[in-house]
Amino acid sequence: MFKYIKNDIPASIVVFFVALPLCLGIALASGAPLFSGLIAGIIGGVIVGSLSGSKIGVSGPAAGLAAIVLTAIGTLGGYENFLVAVVLGGIIQLIFGFLKAGIIGYYFPSSVIKGMLTGIGIIIILKQIPHFFGYDADPEGDFAFFQVDGENTFSEIINSINNISLGSTIIGIIGLAILILWSNVLSKKGKFFQIIQGPLVAVVAGIVYYFVTNENSKYGINSEHLVSVPVPDSIDSFLGQFSFPNFSAISNPQVWVTGFTIALVASLETLLCVEATDKLDPHKNVTPTNRELLAQGTGNIVSGLIGGLPITQVIVRSSANIQSGGRTKLSAIIHGFLLLISVLLIPTLLNKIPLSVLAAVLLIVGYKLAKPSVFKEMVKLGWKQWLPFTVTVVGIVFTDLLVGIALGLAVGIVVILIKSFQNSHFLHIEDKSNGKNKIKMTLAEEVTFFNKGAILKELDSLPENTYLEIDVRKTRYLDHDIIEILEDFAFKAKERNIDIQLISERGIVENPPSYIEFFNLRPKKTA
Repeated sequence: MFKYIKNDIPASIVVFFVALPLCLGIALASGAPLFSGLIAGIIGGVIVGSLSGSKIGVSGPAAGLAAIVLTAIGTLGGYENFLVAVVLGGIIQLIFGFLKAGIIGYYFPSSVIKGMLTGIGIIIILKQIPHFFGYDADPEGDFAFFQVDGENTFSEIINSINNISLGSTIIGIIGLAILILWSNVLSKKGKFFQIIQGPLVAVVAGIVYYFVTNENSKYGINSEHLVSVPVPDSIDSFLGQFSFPNFSAISNPQVWVTGFTIALVASLETLLCVEATDKLDPHKNVTPTNRELLAQGTGNIVSGLIGGLPITQVIVRSSANIQSGGRTKLSAIIHGFLLLISVLLIPTLLNKIPLSVLAAVLLIVGYKLAKPSVFKEMVKLGWKQWLPFTVTVVGIVFTDLLVGIALGLAVGIVVILIKSFQNSHFLHIEDKSNGKNKIKMTLAEEVTFFNKGAILKELDSLPENTYLEIDVRKTRYLDHDIIEILEDFAFKAKERNIDIQLISERGIVENPPSYIEFFNLRPKKTA
């Protein structure tokens, strides 16, 4: 784990700066105490990072759960009651892990996963534009189209253009320039510029700018446009920020429903993120998904016990880790310790970081996820890849992450059904002599009920006086629905003077009296 420490430490600093406003923003969007987001970020880094088998995934509070948390706190009668649901959700995730449910993530098409990454990249860009210009009405981490401040993604951008904060915009532009210069020019000039990451320099520049312009009414930055970490004035006030679950609420059925919902959504979001980060990983590491569920479940149990939000593996922080050169889980673990140390020792200094600088960091992250070249690549792959990809992107931008993925998956399934309809069989017209059409139908290796429509259409369209050969020698699985279609067609064939020759590995049969009996007697094949 310490082999690539020179890569992991700089990457962990970048992830820390990305995670800090997101932890606070997601807590705010969830209607939970701000400190609860930091607890989830710390546990996601230190505990989940230590237990996970992912080398580059980073866990923490997730935007996708914000709406669930906000609703649950109200319906369950308070935050302490909600924490019981978080603990239960973690226990259910452990059960998922032991039941080996991690395999679910592998059933999502590549086009949908790529659409997920691109859609999140676009969302990051659109959501950070207002923060870049110093308009912070909506909290960081609110990634849904319809926002908690009553606006939507695009109306928020319009509002930000009409309410530009000059100081925030200036340092945002400076920060963005530093990031681009560092990434494209300076990082190639020497090891120093690779060890010291551009985001760290941009954040330091933002803090310096704040102090220099603090007294200037025109170019200064108001406190509402800065990071807002809770600042305890003593050990007691720090410890007082922790909340603990009210286990007397465990008899409430709604607590169990919420716990199961958290477990299901958090597990699905984690598995999708695992699939996506493994695709982004330049070293192509493969994450053990069942172990990941066990790590996430443990993290959620601990988070719920001490007042934290639910945790998932999250793509924004994971992609920032990959883009910054993170190589092992040490990066995620260090970022968790950085969150802990910073809120303990330097919360006042953290509160001098302009949100527009952190927006500039996230704009770069978003662009790298949603490069124009990705769209060109998907178009070249054809409509079967391009359509689910596009639907996923549009769904994520105009709804939220899970709805967008569900829409993309639905389209992907429809594409599979269409291709299955087309590829169930091969039809060859071999001879038209002697006044009788000779047609050969070769069935595919696997023919399921999805293929009913295509085969039925072909059989019904056969002209009278046809000699039909049905070749099933390569067929390893023939659904009973298809056998019934052949059985029914045998009666129609006699009326239309159609002779059928069935070719199988058992031999050739002319006009079989019963297809059901024939295929029931057929020896089973191994794949």
